[in-house]
Amino acid sequence: MPVISMFYGVVVSMYFLDNRRHHRPHIHVKYQDHEAVIAIPDGEILEGVLPRGKMRLVQAWVEIHNDELMADWNLAVSGQHPFKIEPLR
Repeated sequence: MPVISMFYGVVVSMYFLDNRRHHRPHIHVKYQDHEAVIAIPDGEILEGVLPRGKMRLVQAWVEIHNDELMADWNLAVSGQHPFKIEPLR
């Protein structure tokens, strides 16, 4: 599971060949003991939970980096390594 970004204690990952369970483009997000699966491009929570403030940060990051996330998704579902994406600063 390649980590594609980290910011403010949030770790964002994208699994290889991960298009069967959720049937939509998504990222996996971890923050402390919390985990969530977040849809691309709209930032909808598909599974799990994050603290409200961290969720807002992740959704803003998804909106800012939507094109890069979709490009990474296409790489990951074809078994290729996704690129790193700039964190929030």
